[in-house]
Amino acid sequence: MTATAELATPTYLDERLAHWARETPDAEAMTYLGRTWTWAEMHDRVRRLAGALRAMGIGRGDVVSFLDKNHPACVELTLAAASLGAANAIVNFRLAADEIDYVVNDSGARVLLVGTELLGQVEAVRDRLTHVERVVALTPDGADGDEYEALLAGADPVDRDPAVEPGDTCLVMYSSGTTGRPKGVMLSQANMVAHTLNAHDGWAFDPGDKNMVSMPLFHVGGSSYVLFGIHDGVPSVMTRDPDGASLAGAIMAGANRTFLVPAVLAQVLASGDQAIAVFGRLKTYCYGAAPMPLPLLRAAIQAWPDTDFIQVYGLTEVCGVITHLMPAEHRDPDHPERLVSAGQPIPGAEVRVVDVGTGEDLPVGDHGELWFRSPQVMTGYLGKPEATAEVITEDGWFRTGDIGKVDADGYVYVTDRLKDMIISGGENIYSPEIERVLAEHPAVAEVAIIGVPDDRWGETVKAVVSLHPGQEATEAELVEHCRASLARYKCPSSVEFLEALPRNPTGKILKRDLRAPYWGEWDRRI
Repeated sequence: MTATAELATPTYLDERLAHWARETPDAEAMTYLGRTWTWAEMHDRVRRLAGALRAMGIGRGDVVSFLDKNHPACVELTLAAASLGAANAIVNFRLAADEIDYVVNDSGARVLLVGTELLGQVEAVRDRLTHVERVVALTPDGADGDEYEALLAGADPVDRDPAVEPGDTCLVMYSSGTTGRPKGVMLSQANMVAHTLNAHDGWAFDPGDKNMVSMPLFHVGGSSYVLFGIHDGVPSVMTRDPDGASLAGAIMAGANRTFLVPAVLAQVLASGDQAIAVFGRLKTYCYGAAPMPLPLLRAAIQAWPDTDFIQVYGLTEVCGVITHLMPAEHRDPDHPERLVSAGQPIPGAEVRVVDVGTGEDLPVGDHGELWFRSPQVMTGYLGKPEATAEVITEDGWFRTGDIGKVDADGYVYVTDRLKDMIISGGENIYSPEIERVLAEHPAVAEVAIIGVPDDRWGETVKAVVSLHPGQEATEAELVEHCRASLARYKCPSSVEFLEALPRNPTGKILKRDLRAPYWGEWDRRI
């Protein structure tokens, strides 16, 4: 943290932006696709957007929504909506049209900002978006005719609504749910401010540093991480896509601190000496949101001896990060085993390891479900009080659904997953959603979706199916069947055919048995 950032703890999401607009108005705040905004300019845009939203009738308790690839407008919308007591529901731009329909309707969004590249997806389901009163289109480059830029130019700026409270929801991030449909995770301003302060522990921006924001903003790792630069008054370089050329361009433009999924490391190391040299300019490489194969991590540590590596573990329901493994621990010859840990809880976080059957706390070193308590714990799942009650106890503990242990030194090891979730390249993929689609294929008798290890993505989706007697289907046919209804990243990358799936005496499919042959030689399973 820069010395000038030692300020009173903020209460609201837009406080630090207002501070830097006052203190360093002409300094660089954000660069994106060749455009740069100062702190004063960015603050003015947020205030104008708040004015435009208010003119549309948006206020406390309302929801607006954003659908595009990475774009500073998403951050502006989050800050502007929060200042009115409203929330931004950020939609995964990789979703199919039917999935967009579900998320936007479930959130109750009244205003939808959508990138022109994705406008066709929205138009295909526009008549089904029952709550949306206005759609505003925006272009990647803000060219003439950009409806969003025109909206800002014609709006009167307004300050934060005095009725807004820290507990007001400011973000709705969609995470997979028990029915196979995503659940809207409600994160308050107090949640997000706490995360910015606590997950920031151990970071040390120096004068001249720039923050690279490349994680998708629909992912909590993107929308939480972008607040680091705003908190410290450090300029951010945002990429529209997390592809190699965009990342290298941002680094060449001076970005030297970042958070990315492990798959990027694999891609860079496989790209040759020139790519490795470019990424060697990074002072900090924070990674998480997917399993990191230990050989890949060791290769990265060796390739970039001057880079500080920080591993983080967390969930959308805690705003992102809840434990971290710091740089010194990545290069500690006395404790190499800690490389497969998730580190220690961040400030403000408590951890318990609980017996799944009895609910009792387990001794040090025993495996059980990981529970966390923190001011970062979500306020709940949107419109789903029963699902909320299942994961948040009356005394505020969040049940992660992940299995792990804590050692005598307080290091958390995450080893398996109670939730039937696959994490591929940082994307949460929920198996029943895919199973529901595959089960509709006429040849499929039964199906189980599992995650299998992948050197690039951490995990990929594998379908294990049995067919009805006399029926035939190919792997390509089943994958294509999924692609008609699901985002491509959710679709199986491989299909295995069995005569029958293994089941326990009560008839439940034994997914652990299906996964076991693939995970035997891996150091971590999450």
